[in-house]
Amino acid sequence: MKAIKLTLLSLFGLVTLSFAQQKVVDKVVIKTLTVQCDQCKEKIESYLKREPGISTVKVDYKRKTTTVTYLTDRNNIEQIKTAIANAGYDADDVTADEEAYKKLPKCCKKPASTISTINKEPK
Repeated sequence: MKAIKLTLLSLFGLVTLSFAQQKVVDKVVIKTLTVQCDQCKEKIESYLKREPGISTVKVDYKRKTTTVTYLTDRNNIEQIKTAIANAGYDADDVTADEEAYKKLPKCCKKPASTISTINKEPK
């Protein structure tokens, strides 16, 4: 009888311990309006995969979104947006790093009409 109780207690302890160590995974969709082609997609995906806690990255340049699955204890939404901006692309409300943007291929840069409307200040 003692052996059965001890076995059940051990089993309960192992189950409890395994649930306590599960990682919390979250998924976020970020608007990346400046993504325009396959080169943009590949650059963002390869850049984000190097970030800690990032599980998957999927860039959809037709919908202009980036979907990221990540571990919440190793990363957060703001860090992910900043990483995209450091790659040279706008991410929601975070604008692209100017130096990184200058290094992008010509096809990955914003069209001139978009830049001129962004730079104009309202009167």
